Amino acid sequence: MAKGILGGIAGLAVWVIVVTVGGLILRGAWPAYSRVAEAMTFTLPMMVARLAISVLATVAMGLVTSAVARQSSTLARVMPGVLLLVAFIPVHIALWEKFPVWYHLTFLTSLVPLTYAGGKIAARGARGALTASVS
Repeated sequence: MAKGILGGIAGLAVWVIVVTVGGLILRGAWPAYSRVAEAMTFTLPMMVARLAISVLATVAMGLVTSAVARQSSTLARVMPGVLLLVAFIPVHIALWEKFPVWYHLTFLTSLVPLTYAGGKIAARGARGALTASVS
């Protein structure tokens, strides 16, 4: 249980770090993005870039959660995604007018499945490492 909680905390921390670093890179490498970031008047490519960072962060969160928790339960794998979903629903309601519906739905509906996918990847990697060390 403690490893599951620690895994969830580590996964959430990784998500925040990846999103923060990705956002900073995006602002530094894309001057047009940086100019519109505060007003959130993003173009389609900018929204896609933001979603790509989110995908990377969410899969990384699942990987780290699973690696730290070392639990194969689905609940342990998806809990950080569920927590982010619960946290971001009010945020996206507040920002509803700033983004198209597809953007909100893509972000919100991807959190749990991508967290689970990252956890499955980590579990598969752990099994592969175990099999390689046995043979």
